[in-house]
Amino acid sequence: MNDMIDIRSLTKRYGTLTALDRVTFSVPEGCLFGLIGPDGAGKTTLYQILTTLLTPDEGMASIAGLDVVTDYRQLRSEIGYMPEKFSLYPDLTVRENLGFFASLFGVDVKDSLDLIAPIFDQLTRFPNRMAGALSGGMKQKLALSCALIHRPRVLFLDEPTTGVDAVSRGEFWDMLFALKEKGITILVSTSYMDEAGRCDRIALINKGKILDLNTPDGLVDGLDENLYNASSREMYPLLQALRRIPDVKDCYTFGATLHIVAGDGFIPEEAVRKLRLDGLEDARIYPAKGNMEDLFIKLAK
Repeated sequence: MNDMIDIRSLTKRYGTLTALDRVTFSVPEGCLFGLIGPDGAGKTTLYQILTTLLTPDEGMASIAGLDVVTDYRQLRSEIGYMPEKFSLYPDLTVRENLGFFASLFGVDVKDSLDLIAPIFDQLTRFPNRMAGALSGGMKQKLALSCALIHRPRVLFLDEPTTGVDAVSRGEFWDMLFALKEKGITILVSTSYMDEAGRCDRIALINKGKILDLNTPDGLVDGLDENLYNASSREMYPLLQALRRIPDVKDCYTFGATLHIVAGDGFIPEEAVRKLRLDGLEDARIYPAKGNMEDLFIKLAK
């Protein structure tokens, strides 16, 4: 399978801040690829370079064989971009926004109806509603329809589900699976770790650096070893007590429990005995299943 996106040693600086630090990875054609990281990790800067809105200070990137710097005019007709913030015209209607973006690429909306219909159908009930008056989920669908109107080969989605309710998030990912089946290569960034498992491949990014890259299962493989849950009615005293135990390498809040990263000499039963001597009589420690969030915490440290 050919690489649709090829990034090599991409670097971008803003004064003394290095937003991207020799970023290197590739995305196979037809892949749903996730770029996972917290706010400020460098995701948006990378997207702006890949969509020809910024130039890198060092390195190179190509999409569909076109260089993002020297071939930017030709490249723009090959890609669709949905930025993090809603960027359509709020004072134009649904129909007018779609028609406007179609005209920019010299295409007719009818020519892409087969591609956008599963997304756009929900918007056909109010074609004359102003885009600014749409709900968050409907704005998302309109923005995605506009990004697809010229039938791009590659789709860039920057934090597309931020601030969207759980139902709309699920619907959006269903749409991405359908687009992938049509052969579109998709690069989607998110700070939601639960969305990472929906991707074919993932790159974890933090402070401008790629921490790791693999399939979701490949990334978390082996994390279960020496990983435990801990709980008590008094969670903060439990956290402090666990961090004082020599064989505990790390301990952090994880939902309603704590996660313990332990050394080889860690014995859960012995740790519980010590905790109960410290007054935490209801303390429990039991095996945990590692996930993407645990991996990210480990790599970031």
